[in-house]
Amino acid sequence: MNVKYNNEDKLLVLELTEEIDHHSTEKIRRRADYEIQRHMPRKTIFDFSGVTFMDSAGIGMVIGRYKIVSMLGGKVSMVNVKPSIRKVFEMSGILKIIPIEDCA
Repeated sequence: MNVKYNNEDKLLVLELTEEIDHHSTEKIRRRADYEIQRHMPRKTIFDFSGVTFMDSAGIGMVIGRYKIVSMLGGKVSMVNVKPSIRKVFEMSGILKIIPIEDCA
């Protein structure tokens, strides 16, 4: 995962660079939590451009980070979501609380 932070906008971008399944979510979760607590962003964007596969463990990971960012008063969105991953999000209902934006 690559991390970009813009201090002026308090914007944290988490570029996911691997498949997201039950094997990888713990590593992603730890790093994302660290960066969120370190920067206290107003907005966090999950960039899925490097993700080719995601299962239900990924949904749990995203929702967990959403809860943390929300408790800190921030907002979360997602960008560059491939159609196959969008379907997983649509079926889960997560798009009702976390929007997919057109670009970062």
